[in-house]
Amino acid sequence: MGTHAPAVRRQAPLLSRLADARARTDDLFGIVRPEALYDRPIPERHRIIFYLGHLEAFDWNLLREPLRAPAAFAPAFDRLFAFGIDPVDGGLPSDQPRDWPARPQIDEYNHRIRDVLDERLAASLETNGEMPGDLAQLLHVAVEHRLMHAETLAYMLHQLPPGRKFPRSGATAPAGPLASPHTIEIPAGDTTLGLPREENGPFGWDNEFEENVVPVPSFRVDPFPVTNRDFLRFVDAGGYRERSLWNDSAWAWLQSSGTSHPAFWVPSVGWLYRTMFGEVPLPPDWPVYVSHAEASAYARWVGKELPSEAEWHRVAYGTPQGEERAYPWGAESPDASRGNFDFQRWDPTPVGAHPAGASAFGVRDLLGNGWEWTRTVFAPFPGFAAFPFYPGYSANFFDGQHYVMKGGSARTGACMLRRSFRNWFQPHYPFVYAAFRCVER
Repeated sequence: MGTHAPAVRRQAPLLSRLADARARTDDLFGIVRPEALYDRPIPERHRIIFYLGHLEAFDWNLLREPLRAPAAFAPAFDRLFAFGIDPVDGGLPSDQPRDWPARPQIDEYNHRIRDVLDERLAASLETNGEMPGDLAQLLHVAVEHRLMHAETLAYMLHQLPPGRKFPRSGATAPAGPLASPHTIEIPAGDTTLGLPREENGPFGWDNEFEENVVPVPSFRVDPFPVTNRDFLRFVDAGGYRERSLWNDSAWAWLQSSGTSHPAFWVPSVGWLYRTMFGEVPLPPDWPVYVSHAEASAYARWVGKELPSEAEWHRVAYGTPQGEERAYPWGAESPDASRGNFDFQRWDPTPVGAHPAGASAFGVRDLLGNGWEWTRTVFAPFPGFAAFPFYPGYSANFFDGQHYVMKGGSARTGACMLRRSFRNWFQPHYPFVYAAFRCVER
C-alpha cells in the first residue's frame, strides 16, 4: 500500500467491523430453513426475505454516490429493499410470498453490491491514505444499521416456530443470585445525556446530539430488572384484567389484541417460555420481556413507576462522588464478564449473574440481558440536527408515540453500549427484548 500503509492500517478496523457485521447477519440468515424465508413471524414486519435484500440495499443507497461507484445496476431492487417499516397500530402489510424475488436473484444482487463497495472502499483508502471523515461517518452508519437489524432479525426469528429454524447450541447461562426486594437510594445529582458535537469526535446517531446536563432529584431504584417470577405474581393477581392499571390506549390494545400475558410466555400446564430454539419451563430468574404498556401497568400495580431517561442515566453512570463513568462499571471496554450482550447468547441469563457489571450504586444488569423501558417520550435533545443523508432516522419518530429504551440486550452489539446511545419503540409492541425496572420516591 506504499507510503500510505500506516494510515490505512489505522482505518482498517472500520472495514474489519463492516466485514464482521456482515458475517453476523449472514450467520443469522443461516438459521432460517429455506422454506421459511418467505414467512412473516411478526404481523407488523416484512417477510424475512425482505431483510436479506434490505441490508445490502441500504449500504448501496448510502455509499454508492460518496464512493463514486458505477451506476445502479438493479434500481428496482434498490427501491424495493430500501426501507423497513415501524410497527403501527392499524393496517398490516398484505403482500404475498409471490410478490418477492427469488432467493438466487437476491443473492446475486447482494454479492455484486459487496464486491463493488469493497473495491471502492479499498481504492478510497489507497488514494487518500485514510478514510475521509464524511465517509468514515457513513461507514459507522452502515455497521450500526446492520447490527441493529441483527437484533431485529433475532427477535423476529424468536417468533418463528422451532421447526422453521436450524437449531444452534449456545453458551450455558451462568447462575445468578436471587433478586433482592430492597431498593437502592440514589442521591440527587446531575447526569449528562447525549454527546458534544465536536469535529472528529466520536460517532453518534443524530438523536444522540447534543450533550446536555440534567439535574435529577433523589429517588430509589430496583437493584435488578423485574423477573418472570415477579411478573407472574402480577399475572396471577389478574393484572391484565384490572382496568385501573392501564391507560386508555393500553386498555384498548389489550382488548383488541387479546393480550393476557407476555409474548415470550406460552400457556401450558404451568407456563412455558419461548426461547430461540424451543420451549422450556418458565425461567423464574430471567428478566421478563414485555411492552411498555405492560411494564407501566406492573409498575402501577406495585405503586412505583418506570424511570425517566435521566434517572436511568444517573443510576447507570453516576457515582456517589458526583463523577460520571463511561460504562456502569467504569472505563473498561465491555467484555463477557460485565453482562449478557454482544451476541454471546440467544436468550437471557438470570438477573444479577454478572456482578462485575454493577454500577457505582450497586445496581446490576444495566447493560445487556434486555433493553430497559423508561417513561421518557422519545424526543430531540436541544441542538438536534437530522443527518442530511438519513433525515428520517430519528425525526420520523418524534411523534409522542415512542418511548426511550436504554441499556441493551443479549443481541446488542458492543459498539451500541455507549452511554449516549438511545433506542425507542411504540408502547404496544411486545416482541422486543425489552425488560424494565421500577423507581419510587
